[in-house]
Amino acid sequence: MKLVRHLNNSVEEKRVSELNDFNQKVITEFRANQGKVGGQMAGMPVLLLTTTGNKTGRTLTKPLAYTKDGDRLFVIASFAGSPKNPAWFNNLAANPTVTIEVGTERFQARARIANGEERDRLFKLQADKIAIFYDYQKKTTRQIPVVVFDRVN
Repeated sequence: MKLVRHLNNSVEEKRVSELNDFNQKVITEFRANQGKVGGQMAGMPVLLLTTTGNKTGRTLTKPLAYTKDGDRLFVIASFAGSPKNPAWFNNLAANPTVTIEVGTERFQARARIANGEERDRLFKLQADKIAIFYDYQKKTTRQIPVVVFDRVN
């Protein structure tokens, strides 16, 4: 049993390491090209979200596909349809003030979780543009959260 747990942990650690490498490449490309990226995320509107770790207190930056709703930006916390929420989403509960980078603009925002009709409308708005979010929702039993960012003046 210990060997199986060790192998599962090793596989998970490898996946996390590969994802972190991928994210770092996207972040570097984003900042070098005024917010434009290629590869898997080419053509998608991408923002950089910097959160503060709820356990470590360290800042963590993730590239995420986003959509606009009026003046607000929002993202879907899909974690590729994983049964759990992404770590950056969990950080928001403890530290909802975040830094957003879009194109060459950088600003602070306050994150909040959309609920009910607003959540459903925003999820559909983004998933209609980036259909993989529908696939992610089918892969999991959790309702995938939608996070809205309201700019802080």
